[in-house]
Amino acid sequence: MQINFNFKNFEPSDHLKKYATARFEKLIKYAGTDNADLQINLSVEKFRQKADVVLTWDDNNLSAFEESEDMYSTIDLVLDKMDAQVRKIREKAKDKRRQRGTVRMDVLSFAEAEGGGERVPTITEADAYEPKPMSVEEAAMQLESLGYEFLVFQNAQTERINVIYLRKNGDFGLIDPGM
Repeated sequence: MQINFNFKNFEPSDHLKKYATARFEKLIKYAGTDNADLQINLSVEKFRQKADVVLTWDDNNLSAFEESEDMYSTIDLVLDKMDAQVRKIREKAKDKRRQRGTVRMDVLSFAEAEGGGERVPTITEADAYEPKPMSVEEAAMQLESLGYEFLVFQNAQTERINVIYLRKNGDFGLIDPGM
């Protein structure tokens, strides 16, 4: 994490720098990254204390501006705005991860075409469900108890969708796409 300060029309105190650094470090930890760049521009014009902040990490670029009569309260106000933006981005990411979790299962049967010996697949049954997070051992026990040939589940350790299946020799196979 890199924090850069720019000051305009006033000489900053060490306490102000420490205060701003401590407040914004918490924000960067909440963003969930260590490779963030934070640019803090503080300025004074007559009785107005202004703060302009730009936070950049990965593919995200956030900015906020605030002004008041006290520099410490200006820093707090701009931090509140940045905090709301970071929360919104994190919630969107969580929602995106939740949405991809549904699985659709189709049962196909092959019927002969009307004109000849060509076989055409047709869907006879369809099912959609949300895979539950579980360990590989739990998925194997569930597969045995349900009597299915395969089971789609969310691996609790990797948080990815996996498939466990029953092999012909009675052992289990695991498919982890590694995405």
